[in-house]
Amino acid sequence: MFQLLSFLLAAANTTTPVGRIITDACPVYAPFFGAMGVTAALVFTVMGAAYGTAKASVGISNMGVMKPDLVIKAFIPVIFAGVIAIYGLIICVILVGGIKPNANYTLMKSFTDLGAGLTVGLCGLAAGMAIGIVGDSGVRAFGQQPKLYVIMMLILIFSEALGLYGLIIGILLSSVSDSYCPGAMLSPDNGTK
Repeated sequence: MFQLLSFLLAAANTTTPVGRIITDACPVYAPFFGAMGVTAALVFTVMGAAYGTAKASVGISNMGVMKPDLVIKAFIPVIFAGVIAIYGLIICVILVGGIKPNANYTLMKSFTDLGAGLTVGLCGLAAGMAIGIVGDSGVRAFGQQPKLYVIMMLILIFSEALGLYGLIIGILLSSVSDSYCPGAMLSPDNGTK
């Protein structure tokens, strides 16, 4: 941790135009919040995808005992659940691309990146839970009444859309651009004001 702080402070004190400026608006700890946005996005979407996969797989296993010929058709909820984790991966790649050790990173940008990660992550968690519950019940019902397949698919699509809404808002939040760092530069010599 000390090495990272030393590196960031050294980059801020260079005379190159690309150096990072450390001020009250752009503190050395600002990238932490962006990194937490990345973490939240991936952790929560993967939790949602894992729950959705596990819950739907229970229904597939139970239905497969009665009607093994329908198992492949009943696998759709697992695919829907897996896509949720991809939403988290997409926003992580976008957010990580904006965190650079030699570029200004303001508190505003770090908080919007945190918000983007939490938005995608929590929407993905909710969507994964919905997909799992619908997948479990829907596959069992579809095993007994094949006419329910289309209804199950529609409910799965609307459940998946919940995660997509989070991804869209997360991308909008991550596109906020702010690199203005007003205030006096902070250095190891003068500490804080």
